[in-house]
Amino acid sequence: MHKYFILLLGVVSSVAWADNTIRAGLWEVTTKSDLLALVPHIPTEHMQQITNLARQYGLEMPEIRNGAATSMICITQDMSEQEIPVDLFENQFGCDVKHASKVRNRYQVDLVCDNAQFKGNGTAEVVFTNPESFTGQAEFESVVQGNPVYTRAESRGRWIGPDCTLAQPLQ
Repeated sequence: MHKYFILLLGVVSSVAWADNTIRAGLWEVTTKSDLLALVPHIPTEHMQQITNLARQYGLEMPEIRNGAATSMICITQDMSEQEIPVDLFENQFGCDVKHASKVRNRYQVDLVCDNAQFKGNGTAEVVFTNPESFTGQAEFESVVQGNPVYTRAESRGRWIGPDCTLAQPLQ
């Protein structure tokens, strides 16, 4: 379950620079899902384990409130110029990108994850309404440490400004 939280947050936040017209700078990304709604019921020690695992992958746990996670993410100029950033998914989460595409303002990716703790398939789609905002959705069907997990997440992002002092760049 821990890796799934990290993957979900990573998928949703990392697709924020899917279109090469996306503005570089500070972005606020909010994701809602039924799975995130369970966070208040996770014991403190387990939540600390999830936070520590996220840090191992270079991610900071976002604020999670009312079934939604809100993150401040810095999109560098190099990131904003990438056509399809598939290496982030593969390098950060041990997942393979099977089909990645971008058509105008729509970015789609299919993921297959197969490792000791996490096996599953998922899709993510982001649509940019303009270079400063997007909406998206992700679905993932998986087995996490022997337990079947299905989740669907809705996201939205908005550009805050060119200064990234409130967030560190994704790596």
